[in-house]
Amino acid sequence: QVQLVESGGGLVQAGGSLGLSCAASGRTFSPYRMGWFRQSPGKEREVVARINWSSGNTYYADSVQGRFIISRDNAKNTVYLQMNSLKPEDTAVYYCAADIKIGDGAWDYWGQGTQVTVSS
Repeated sequence: QVQLVESGGGLVQAGGSLGLSCAASGRTFSPYRMGWFRQSPGKEREVVARINWSSGNTYYADSVQGRFIISRDNAKNTVYLQMNSLKPEDTAVYYCAADIKIGDGAWDYWGQGTQVTVSS
């Protein structure tokens, strides 16, 4: 079993920055990829960014491209999301997730979520 624990959410003014961390524990951790998702009230959960654990290749949603940076520290089993130039529409609960098996497209483990609130 894998546990994912997010940290780093909070309240920030528009234009500011926040950094999120997601630490994995519980077993030998070698996922195919890690991702950050977010969900705001009344909206479906959406992918924000994801990273291939071995290659470091990244993907970003159009809405955050150029503002957010996903990175990982394999030795620490931790994935990060640096969020810059934050906008009120970035307000949401942010979740990290791990995809363990290559090719099945499923996100196998989820963190508990951390609230990010951007004030205008």
